[in-house]
Amino acid sequence: MIRPEKSGEAETAAVSATEADWSREACRRGWDPGRRLLAAIRSYQRLAGRKGLRGKLCVLRHRFWSAVSGADIPLNSSLGGGLLIPHPNGIVIHPEAEIGPNCLLFQQVTIGTGGSIPGVPKIGGHVDIGAGAKILGGVVVGDHARIGANAVVLADVPPGATAVGIPARILPKDPGERRP
Repeated sequence: MIRPEKSGEAETAAVSATEADWSREACRRGWDPGRRLLAAIRSYQRLAGRKGLRGKLCVLRHRFWSAVSGADIPLNSSLGGGLLIPHPNGIVIHPEAEIGPNCLLFQQVTIGTGGSIPGVPKIGGHVDIGAGAKILGGVVVGDHARIGANAVVLADVPPGATAVGIPARILPKDPGERRP
């Protein structure tokens, strides 16, 4: 007998937090600056350590798509495969931050230093980060977590949890559970 699952759990189980789905990053026809920027970063990282014209062209391509998209994602970023940035405008990622596979970042997201915990964020696999969210300091965001729009995350977020607010707080999983 197959037990029916809640729709949120089924969607979470469908996307892996460990295995990158590279088809999510595939460039499509037409205007898609987010995917083009990621393609430039991936090309540069494949050629890392090599000198010559191809490396310089990758840097030039990255600068072009960074300017077009308005995103600040360094060439040496640690980005897991399957990253989606549908609206890359204003995204800022610290060069030492780690982002796991199959994550989703909306516009105006900042992942960097600051906050009460020294260091840079480590984002797990299949984390959805809403528009305008800030993840600051050496926090760890667990796999399958969700960060709400405009949330300011200054503390760790457990796997599967939803963090919202300024500063971010974890929402209870059970709707009947009392909130702090």
